[in-house]
Amino acid sequence: MRHVNLGPGLATRDYLHDMTRILVIAVVAMSTLATSHAQTDKLGAQESSVLFTIYLVRHAEKQTLISDPPLTSCGEKRAVALKEFWSDIPIDAVYSTDYKRTTSTAAPVADAKDLEIQTYAPNALEALKEMLMTKQQDAIVVGHSNTTAVLAGLLIGEEMASFDESIYNRIYQVVVSNKQKRLHVFHTAFECNDETDR
Repeated sequence: MRHVNLGPGLATRDYLHDMTRILVIAVVAMSTLATSHAQTDKLGAQESSVLFTIYLVRHAEKQTLISDPPLTSCGEKRAVALKEFWSDIPIDAVYSTDYKRTTSTAAPVADAKDLEIQTYAPNALEALKEMLMTKQQDAIVVGHSNTTAVLAGLLIGEEMASFDESIYNRIYQVVVSNKQKRLHVFHTAFECNDETDR
């Protein structure tokens, strides 16, 4: 331990000089420590921050009376309209079941975003939910009247049922932010009265 003489003259000046150095060093150390903590807190916040959006939509209008039917002319136009809906929205992945009506609905937006369509099994929605939550991507999932709302429910932890086969205008948006999950349902204004579909 160092003893300091508080006598007059040089001893006092030396003491004041030493104390000033100690104070300066302490202030610098505290400032460095505070900056380090702030940077650590900021990095921690960045690492823990989660925000992504999943869009779920049923395939567009399909032809009837045949197995694995393609889209009608109205369905093809709806698929293009859906592409426009997502034109200014960042999308990282596009998923579809492996049927003509779903992949044809997904194709315009996938092409516009320069993405490959990734297929999934419609009877494995729980596995699809886990994958979507793990990847944490902004994604589009094209499905069916008996899968689209059901998957939306799985993503937010609520039970949701199938909807009527006459409905084509719904877009389910699931926003995941940290531990919060919010569901929004959009109703598109697209209308088609093509005589060839009748």
